Amino acid sequence: MASCFGASPRRQLLVIAALLFAAFPSFAAALQDDQAKSVPPEEYPIYDLVIQTKFLTSQTVLVLIDRMTVTKLGSDDNTPTPAFFEEHRFFGGAIPADAVTDFAVKARKSWRLESRFKVGVRYRFVSGDKIEEPEVSLAPLPVGRQQGKFTGYDPAQIGVLKFSRVGFNRRENQALVYVGDHRPDGSGGGFLVFLRRDGQSWMIVDTEVLWAARAEP
Repeated sequence: MASCFGASPRRQLLVIAALLFAAFPSFAAALQDDQAKSVPPEEYPIYDLVIQTKFLTSQTVLVLIDRMTVTKLGSDDNTPTPAFFEEHRFFGGAIPADAVTDFAVKARKSWRLESRFKVGVRYRFVSGDKIEEPEVSLAPLPVGRQQGKFTGYDPAQIGVLKFSRVGFNRRENQALVYVGDHRPDGSGGGFLVFLRRDGQSWMIVDTEVLWAARAEP
């Protein structure tokens, strides 16, 4: 068998990588999975609907969204496994098992959210404890929310929305998503949202409160 050690460094690396991929298929899959960090486009219409329905008011001028999806539903005890859903029987057990499985598999790691939201107001991403720049808006701003109307708001006083990936059933006509609302004063809540496709659009069927916190005095 010919040795690769007399070859160039580039060729040595290629040979070693080829051997790893051939001998350890899981190694190749892990590399590919590690590179697939961005949430796919089909999940953003559901995020948009949840934000518009649950969190926007006539006074909303800015939405803050955590850049990475969550792997816990509010606390370390709330790991979204199928067993966790079976134990709590959210929505009276109406969530399809395949949607729960899809949700649980996607929640095993954090995924990166991109600038695909279309919520009608400006939004900014939060990474760690820092608010990213610049503000993002991919949709025309309604009258009264134009650039000149934004003076005086303080992003540090706005709650941060933390989303999970969206779990779908096999027919992709039912969906499940988690969103946490984390406010600077310590208040907020975490919600599971169950949705159903109606033609080409999604509609919210029901919402369950997983946790709620009040502001400390």
